[in-house]
Amino acid sequence: MTLDGAPPRHHRRTPRQHRGIRVTLVAAVFLVAVAGTGAALAYRSLQSGVERHDLPAILGTDRPTAGDVGPDDSLDGRPVNILVMGSDSRDGDDNAELGGGDRTGMRSDTTLLLHISADRTRVDAVSIPRDLLVDIPGCPRPDGSTSPPRYAGDPDGEFTMFNEAFAIGAGTGDLGYAAACTVLTFQTMTDIPVDDFVVVEMSGFRDMVDAIGGVHICVEQDMSSRQAGLDITAGCHTLDGENALALARARKGPGLGDGSDVGRIDRQQELLTAMVQQVLDRNVLTDSGELFQFLRAATSSLTTGDRIGNLTTMAGLTYSLRDVGVDQVNFATMPYDWAGARVLANDDSEALWSSIRADQPMQLPATEEGT
Repeated sequence: MTLDGAPPRHHRRTPRQHRGIRVTLVAAVFLVAVAGTGAALAYRSLQSGVERHDLPAILGTDRPTAGDVGPDDSLDGRPVNILVMGSDSRDGDDNAELGGGDRTGMRSDTTLLLHISADRTRVDAVSIPRDLLVDIPGCPRPDGSTSPPRYAGDPDGEFTMFNEAFAIGAGTGDLGYAAACTVLTFQTMTDIPVDDFVVVEMSGFRDMVDAIGGVHICVEQDMSSRQAGLDITAGCHTLDGENALALARARKGPGLGDGSDVGRIDRQQELLTAMVQQVLDRNVLTDSGELFQFLRAATSSLTTGDRIGNLTTMAGLTYSLRDVGVDQVNFATMPYDWAGARVLANDDSEALWSSIRADQPMQLPATEEGT
């Protein structure tokens, strides 16, 4: 695998890279199998690591919906949209690496929409640039108040980026409200109903890498970032969790392209692909001890909505995708136009959201690479 740091404008993943979701599905189904073979203690241990929040209770009913669904709905027979966020909390210089300047606090480092088609024949994952300029609506707070709305460009010359929605919600001290504000912002931007959310702590990503003995990557040039703590040379390496996390975080520095977030998105997706390959190479899925350690690292870093955070529900949803082939799992980055160092939605991005609303295959412009 090669990481060249070049930021794609929009892209699809190759079939080999699509295997990441397949492995996730197998692991989730395994959880149910474990619970059914007498290892209920292990199942309860994994379930207890997931922090769950009631998204409908936070956001209420004034938002896009996919029809009447109750808390016991199986999700069968309709499309499912899950917003996945990678969160990171750093201050000072580290926060500047996230693009936060002197603003401290928790931000969403990575966000993607996972769309599962109603007929369970297709899975689409769309990465959303954290530097996307957006309007952020007023978001609910635990005390019943609402945060002031923010706008993509206001009269004072301030710009509002997509990842600030997470920071606004996180200012309440509650990750559920951080995710809810991100969901509300995404729904306002796209008019796509979000059924649930998953927040993955970056520290959990580090622990998952360590649980599988590191991740093997090959890079074409030296890469370094003082802020992210990254310093690797050209060639092939097996990165431990700390160095893999540094690569996932890094945005600006020698060998990292133009320093844009969209360049980092591609490196993060490539890193996840290499991590999946490591899971397969070590036969983690067939080694109950290694699998438990890996899943414990994963679940201990998850904050989710009430429904998807139930491992039985998660396994049921993933089992419904058992016949999905690798050519039916698609990754893309939301199309955009540059706006200085930031990016803006364009007509191509609206075409993409429209196809997802209609539960149709993603409508994306042809890339410069023809992929």
